This record gives sequence, C-alpha cells and structure tokens, in this order.
Amino acid sequence: MQEKYASLSRATLCFPLALVLFEFSVYIGNDMIQPGMLAVVAEFGVDSGWVPSSLTAYLVGGAMLQWLLGPLSDRVGRRPVMLAGVAFFVLSCVATFFSHSIESFMLLRVLQGMGLCFITAIAYASVQEAFEEAAAVKVTALMANVALIAPLVGPLAGAALIAHWPWRVMFGLIAACAFVSWLGLIRTMPETVVKPAGRLSVAGVAGDYRALLKNRRFVAAALVLPLMSLPLLGWIALSPVMLMEGAAMSPTGYGLAQLPVFGALIAGNLTLVRLTDKVPLGRSVVYGQAFLLLGVATMVATSWLPPLAAGLGLMAGVSLMCFGEGLSFAVLYRFALTASDVSKGTIAATIGMLSMSVYAVGIEAFKHGYFAVGPFGYAALSLVCTLLFWRLSRRVVAGAMRERADGALAALRA
Repeated sequence: MQEKYASLSRATLCFPLALVLFEFSVYIGNDMIQPGMLAVVAEFGVDSGWVPSSLTAYLVGGAMLQWLLGPLSDRVGRRPVMLAGVAFFVLSCVATFFSHSIESFMLLRVLQGMGLCFITAIAYASVQEAFEEAAAVKVTALMANVALIAPLVGPLAGAALIAHWPWRVMFGLIAACAFVSWLGLIRTMPETVVKPAGRLSVAGVAGDYRALLKNRRFVAAALVLPLMSLPLLGWIALSPVMLMEGAAMSPTGYGLAQLPVFGALIAGNLTLVRLTDKVPLGRSVVYGQAFLLLGVATMVATSWLPPLAAGLGLMAGVSLMCFGEGLSFAVLYRFALTASDVSKGTIAATIGMLSMSVYAVGIEAFKHGYFAVGPFGYAALSLVCTLLFWRLSRRVVAGAMRERADGALAALRA
C-alpha cells in the first residue's frame, strides 16, 4: 500500500481519470439508451410501461454483487477485482447484439447494471484510500463532474444515434469506451489495501455487515445518499415518458431538456470544490439542503399544469435539487465511509447495497405514482424523499462536523 496523496496533480489524477472513464461508460449505458427505449419496446412488441423498467433492472444488477465485492477486495486487493469487473461489463454490453426479446434484454440490463457494483464497492473506496480527506472530497466531486457528462450527452447522443442507426449500436460504443478504461486501469491503478493473510471468512464478513447494520450512525449516513438522489433517478427513468409521450417533445427536445438538470449538478460539484478549503467540511450540505427544498417545492407547485408546462416546471425543480445534490453528495459519502471502523471495502459495499435497493424500490414507486396520477405523483413522492433526507441529514452532518471539530481541537492541544 502506498502513501496517501495530499494534493492534486497531473500524475495523481491519472488513476481517477481511468476510473471515471469506466464510471462514464456505466452511466451512459443507461442515459444513452433511455431515448431509444421506445424503439426497443416497439421492436420487441411490448408497451411503454417497460421503459422505466430498464433503469430498474440496471439498478437491481447494481445491488446484487456488492455484498461480495467489498469484502473480496479487502482480502485479495482492489486492483484485480476492479479489472475483472470492467472486463465483465464490456462483455455484457457486447452480448446485447444477441438479444431478441424484452426478457433477454432486461436480463442483460441486470448484468450490465452489475458494473455499478464495482464503482460503488471498489472504485470510490480506492479513491478515498489513495487520497487524504480534503483531497479525496475534491477528487470525488471532480470525478462526479466527468461522470455527469454521461447524462448530459447521453440523451442527445442517444437521440441522434437512434435516428440513424439501430439501438444496438449504442452498446457497441459503450463497450469500446469501457475497454479503453480497462487498458488505462491496467497502467495506472495502484493497490490501496494491505492484503491480510488467510482466507476470506464467511463468518467474519457476516459479522462486519451485522456490525454496520446495527450502527445507527452509519445507517443514517448511508440512507441520506439515496434519499437525496431518488428524485433525480426518478426523473431519468420517467422523463422519456413524461416529455416525449406526455408533452409530445421530440427526442432532440428531450435531450436538450436534460442539459439544465445535469448542468446544475456539475455546477454544484464545482462549487463544492471551491468551498472545500474555505468552509468546514459539511457546511456545503447545509447550503445544499436549501436548494433541495426549493426545488421540490417548485416541482409540487408546477405538477398540476398542462403536460408541457408541467414537464418544464419539473425540469426547473429537478435542476435546483441537482445543484443542492452537487453541493452535498461527495461530503455525505465521505461522512458515511468514515462512520465506522469496519474495512472501507465492506463499508462502501454496504452503502452501495442500501443505495441500490432504495433506488430500485423507489423508481418502481415513482413509476406507479406517475402512471396513477400523472406528474403530481412523481412530485409528491419526491417531496416525501426530500423531507426524509432533510430530517436525517441534519443529524448526520451535525454529528460529523462536531466529531471533526473535536478532533482538530485535540490535535491542537497535543
């Protein structure tokens, strides 16, 4: 295991850039196909109710392996497990060329979604281990910015591709991008754990998970992440139906409607990078909470308007929420990762499993809410998530900031 990086330079950023290229590939594996999902369901002869189920299947895959990957990478090392995961994702994308039914397509979406497991259980844990705390928060925010190019360009690229080529071509491009990431990781990824002697113990792994799930502080810190992000995930899943079917937007118009949403998320992340050295860690989350509450209020207020106006109002509300999420996510992830002394791989895996489980259930709830009562169903569920987030995050942030202030005071006295 190498010494932690305290500063950011061209040399120290090569590894995160290789990681984020894989993260980009996994995310665009959803964002690029969303505008093409209407073509997918048309080819397979099924109704548009399957459109949001594509994202649900992706997230189910993202929750399936994390219980194993975190402890496994603690034992055998982050590097070999990460490289195997990237290779598996490439193969699962190529396999889409041989899909000829909606059932086989959804199965492959689950397998492709497993790529999310390697991001949440290994990639971000490796970054947190390779960099000091302040640098790790900056790198996480910068990685998020690069990864967010996926939802920015994905819908537009998907709309352009679906107009000229079969939808399967998208998966070939995604596989090629992930393969380049695999080559980069071979050259740049360090090993960030000291591999312990002995075999992986099922009893030991179960004990670690049991300790984490009994730790109320950790569970609260882990749950604020999906509660904050669910309205955005619901937007990603439902906006093709809301905007292209409900508001009669073209695929290009749908793609353009995503720009302010993900542009706000990038702006929030960049603002966080600037704030990290100027305010105590956690203060940005307090700022972010205000934008999240303002955004969800906008969504509820505009959800009763006619379809096009409601769609634009929801877009504005989600954009405000995304700015708040950008100010908050990297800090809250760091707080969750340091909320227990259990090994970081197991902690990251547990965060990922809890998040993906909440996402999968939440998106299905958003789907049923939207198809039952229209945009208001989506806005009302977003309000519930945001209020739960606000209540939990206040306690999490206050505790983490107090702990760091006490640690700094003790260091000064020493």
